[in-house]
Amino acid sequence: MTPEAKVKKNVREFLRAKGVWYFQPVSNGMGRVGIPDFVCCFKGRFIGIETKAPGKRNATTENQKRVMEEITQHGGTCIVVDDVVQLHDFFENLVWRL
Repeated sequence: MTPEAKVKKNVREFLRAKGVWYFQPVSNGMGRVGIPDFVCCFKGRFIGIETKAPGKRNATTENQKRVMEEITQHGGTCIVVDDVVQLHDFFENLVWRL
């Protein structure tokens, strides 16, 4: 399992434990370029989660940055994580903003 795949596995486990609705778009050339790894809905809030291998959190592509900006312009929220602890902190802070 690749380092990023381990992060994705941990994110899936976290989202299930929190009761977050999510799906993972398949990256096979037929979908939209730059879409986050996880597309989620939690308490009426749209959330995009992009996962990276540990230490690569700042390695988002220009397409990923563009799509995350589009999501936030429409009232959604996005986060890039390379460790599930970052996602835990994000959700702890998100609860106070809902």
